[in-house]
This record gives sequence, C-alpha cells and structure tokens, in this order.
Amino acid sequence: MKGVLLVNLGSPESPTPKDVKPYLDEFLMDKYVIDVPYLLRALLVRGIILRKRPEESAHAYAKIWWEEGSPLVVLSERMQKKVQPLVNVPVSLAMRYGSMTIEKGLQELSDKGVTDVMLFPLYPQYAMASTLTILVKAEEIRKKKFPHMKFTDVPAFYNKPDYIKNLADSIQKHLVGFDYDHLLFSYHGIPERHIRKTDVTKSHCKIDGSCCNTPSPAHEFCYRHQCYETTRQVIKLLGLPEDKYSLTFQSRLAGDKWLEPYTDVEIDNMPAKGIKKLAVVTPAFVSDCLETLEEIAMRAKEDFEANGGEEFLAIPCLNDDDEWCQTVSNWINDWAK
Repeated sequence: MKGVLLVNLGSPESPTPKDVKPYLDEFLMDKYVIDVPYLLRALLVRGIILRKRPEESAHAYAKIWWEEGSPLVVLSERMQKKVQPLVNVPVSLAMRYGSMTIEKGLQELSDKGVTDVMLFPLYPQYAMASTLTILVKAEEIRKKKFPHMKFTDVPAFYNKPDYIKNLADSIQKHLVGFDYDHLLFSYHGIPERHIRKTDVTKSHCKIDGSCCNTPSPAHEFCYRHQCYETTRQVIKLLGLPEDKYSLTFQSRLAGDKWLEPYTDVEIDNMPAKGIKKLAVVTPAFVSDCLETLEEIAMRAKEDFEANGGEEFLAIPCLNDDDEWCQTVSNWINDWAK
C-alpha cells in the first residue's frame, strides 16, 4: 500500500526559552546544519549560542505565535488536510525537528498498512541543511524501525512548471493594488561551503557569478543555482524587466562566508537608491514561519522604513493555497497510479 509523508522544518512547542532551547539544540546540533566536527559543534552550540539565543528566539517566536500554535506547523497541517481529500492514499505530516517527528509520521502510515512511502521534503530548492538531513534521518529511522518500508524521495521542485506557475500566480495576486518600485526574492542563506560540499562534480561550483548559468550535473544539488533558476522562471512568467527585481539571501550566522548579497544589507540600502515601495517574496519556504513572519514582515519592514522606505509588502508563502494544494495532490496521484 502506498502513502505520503510530508516533512517540514519544525517548531518549538511554545514561544518560551524553556521550549525553544531544546528545539534549537536539536536543530543546531544537526551535522548537516552546522557541519563541523562534533566537539567543535557542541562547543559552539552548547557553549556559546544556547547561552543567549533561546531568550532572543523565544521573544521572536512570541511575536508571531498564533492561538492555534506555531504558524509553520498550523499552516503545514492546513495544507495536509486540504491535500488528503484530493488523493487516494494516506498523507501524513512530520517535522524534522521538534515533537512531530519523522518516526511518528512513519508510524502513522505503517499503522494504516503503508509499505511504499513517498517521502516529500517541503523545500523547493535542495540543500544539505534542509532536504538532505530529512532524507538521511528518514532512512536511519526506516532501517531501525520500518525495514518493511520502501521510500521514493521527491526531488527538489524548484523548476517544475506547475510549482513555478503557483508561485507566480500567488505573487501576482498579492501585488494587486500595490504600486511597487521593486520586487525582492529573499531566499534563506547557507554557508558557501555547503554549495561546494554538495557539488557532485567537485569542481563546478565556484560561486563566481557564472557557474550557476553554465549547465552542469552539479545543478541537481546546487542550492544557489536553484534559487536563481526559480527566480528566473517566475520573472519570465510575470514579465518583469531586470531593473524591477533582485535576489538576496537572509538569516546568516556570524563567522562564516554565507551566500551573498545579504537581504538585510540590501533592504537597508534600497530607499537611498530610490526604492520607496518594496515587495518581498520568500520562495525558499512553502509555509510562513519565523524567517518570513518575523525576520521579513516585521524586522525588515521596520529597517526599510527607518531608512526612508515608505511602503513594504511581505508576500505570503504558498501555505495552503488551493492551487498549490492541487499541484501537490497531482504529483501524489501521478506517483500513486
């Protein structure tokens, strides 16, 4: 019997330091997120970051928390509930970090008799800190607990025409009535070394401005290329001129060279360049979360206005958009035939 496991990032149980701390510990101690030797990672995370970060993050989570719970979890659940009636196989939801574990999701499917699982990371672009860690963790759990199961991994869907159309339609819909000067595509940042580590050719990804435009097998796993390609295809559908949009990367940690240009730096400088009305879309996420609702819709908006910006629009993620849920159900039905 076939079934689907949708997997998103995860969330603390509540917006309190007590619950944020173990969540951050699990997340940041993941060797695919902070990819340094264990002892150095433990020193960095448990010796430095977790001394102050839980309180700061809890404060940020508290600003976006909904009555029903974490926005990312609530929105993922809404999506799963919309997709389920559109398909003929069981669809479960799990998170890579936190209490909604991948093991619980697989157990739920197993209890329904599922042996053939479509493992669906909810990330449009491939990265070791998002897609890969889900695939590795799920396989570890399968071997230990569910050896009777078989997985079919859903590859990054950054360039699938129906996804691109959903994203372009959503942007267009939210821009109605907003006379913007500029549309910014802000993707989650990653360290440059992650790009080189996932380069299957071991030589193509030089991050020099040309490698992402030069055809290569490396692009199947190159996060940077996939961000630029998502943007290129959406812009083509929207028919925007080059001077009307740009691409940046947000959410970096200090100490490493991360993908540039940086979202916060670019947004701060935009008003001085004559960009007074800014719209921002965050296509690295399919569900709104801390990075979209607090970092962009609140903090970036405040910074933009403080630097002379006049109007700021944070475009929501696809979330449980009907067209997007239909697309996901179509992919599932195609696989389940």
